[in-house]
Amino acid sequence: MEDKNRYRRMLKKENLRNTSHRQSILEALEASEEPVSAETLYLTLREKGISISISTVYRALDVLVEKDIVAKTDFTDNNKSLFEIKREEHRHHLVCVKCRKIIPVKECPFYEYAGELEERFGFSITGHKLEMYGYCQKCGGSPGKTGD
Repeated sequence: MEDKNRYRRMLKKENLRNTSHRQSILEALEASEEPVSAETLYLTLREKGISISISTVYRALDVLVEKDIVAKTDFTDNNKSLFEIKREEHRHHLVCVKCRKIIPVKECPFYEYAGELEERFGFSITGHKLEMYGYCQKCGGSPGKTGD
């Protein structure tokens, strides 16, 4: 119930109606360990018995991204947008180019560098994203492992 109240407050703060679909989408995103596509989110909700259309999922995600409640990441190599709930701390991602596994990285090495860039260029940085591509351990990322 605490999560539902938190989502209700988030939506109210952004002058959004607290609908059951928005609640369900936020709950599913919160439960996910990694960013998910709209299609995966739709299937997850349907598996939970929630009656929702894919177009409703897309519309809700668009609004939640616009209101900065949900983060949208466009992974350029497969033209697919992925979504995750905005958390207190932002995340970066490691993306396996073979199996498409996405590993969230909570630490951010850029805070200090961002300050240097702001000073150097007179630019006020409000955010950043970082995706690094390579191979996970299963696909050959560890030393001596050649993959499948």
